[in-house]
Amino acid sequence: MTRRLAQVAKKVGVSEATVSRVLNGKPGVSEATRQSVLTALDVLGYERPTQLRGERARLVGLVLPELQNPIFPAFAEVIGGALAQQGLTPVLCTQTKGGVSEADYVDLLLQQQVSGVVFAGGLFAQADAPHDHYHQLAERNIPVVLINASIEGLDFPCVACDDAVAVEQAWRHLASLGHEKIGLLLGPADHVPSRRKLQAARAAAEAAGTPLPEERIVRSIFSLEGGQAAANGLLEQGVTGIVCASDPLALGAIRAARRRGLVVPGDVSVVGFDDSAFMNCTEPPLSTVRQPIEAMGRAAVELLCSQIQGVHSHPGELLFEPELVVRGSTAPPPAR
Repeated sequence: MTRRLAQVAKKVGVSEATVSRVLNGKPGVSEATRQSVLTALDVLGYERPTQLRGERARLVGLVLPELQNPIFPAFAEVIGGALAQQGLTPVLCTQTKGGVSEADYVDLLLQQQVSGVVFAGGLFAQADAPHDHYHQLAERNIPVVLINASIEGLDFPCVACDDAVAVEQAWRHLASLGHEKIGLLLGPADHVPSRRKLQAARAAAEAAGTPLPEERIVRSIFSLEGGQAAANGLLEQGVTGIVCASDPLALGAIRAARRRGLVVPGDVSVVGFDDSAFMNCTEPPLSTVRQPIEAMGRAAVELLCSQIQGVHSHPGELLFEPELVVRGSTAPPPAR
C-alpha cells in the first residue's frame, strides 16, 4: 500500500497524503487532482478502490494500421456507426510511419479510461511482432475485439473473414478458366491471415492436380508498390494467374504486368482480396474476393458491448463467409 501511494504520488506530482485522501474518498482535494490520481492508478496498473471504480468513459478505441488501404476506412465507418448506436464514441487511432506506435496508442487509451478497444489490423496479426501492449489490456480486463486474426495465449474474441474459403474461391475460379500456372502474392511471412491463405492455396492446388511450387509464392508489404515489385518475380516465371492477399497488392500486380507489356486479363489474370472501394472502377475492374465488412464490423461491436456489460463468454473466432466477385481482370489463359 505504501509503495502504491508513493508511485501514484510521484506520477501525479502530489503528496502521498493527497493520494490517500482520494483513495479514501476524503474531502479537501480538487476534482482535477482527484481525476489525475485515478488516472495514475489505471496507468500504473493498480485496481481502483471499489467505491471509486464507477463506470468507465463511454469511449472505445478503434486502432487501425493505416488509412491508405480503403478497406480500413470501410471498417471504421461500419464500426463507428455501430458504436454510436450503442451510445459509445469511437476514438480513431491510426498508425503512421515514424508516428505514434500501437503500444503508445494503447497507453493513451488507458489514460482516457476507454470502455474497450477494437483492433482492425495491426501487430496482433503478425506472429513475430511485440504483443506486450495486448497483454497489458488483458491484465486490466479491458474489453478487446480483434478483426481478422487472433493472438495465441490471449482469449480475446475475434471476428474474421474465412481466409481458406477466400483462397479456395479465387483458385477454383482461375482453374475453371483453364489456368494451370497460378502464383500467390501474400503479405509478410509472419502475417497470420497470409499464412492461412498459403495453407489453403496449397490444398486447392493439390486438389486441382497442380501442386504449388515454392517459387510461385511471393511476399510483400501491403502496398501497391510492394505488390508491383513482388509480382515481377511471378511474371518472370510465366504465370498466367495471380491470387493476391489484398486489393492494393492486386493493383500492384496489374501495374507490374503492364510495365512488362502484358495485357490484363489477356495475358495474365489477377484476383484481389477485400473488394474495397472503387475496385469496380479500375481498368480493368478488379475480380476480387469480398469481405463482408458490414456483418463483420457489427459483430465486432456486439462482442465488445457484451464484454462491457460483463458477459465474457464468446465463441472464440467468428468466421464470416467471403464472396467471389468476378469482374474484368480475369479471363482464360492465352492460347498456347
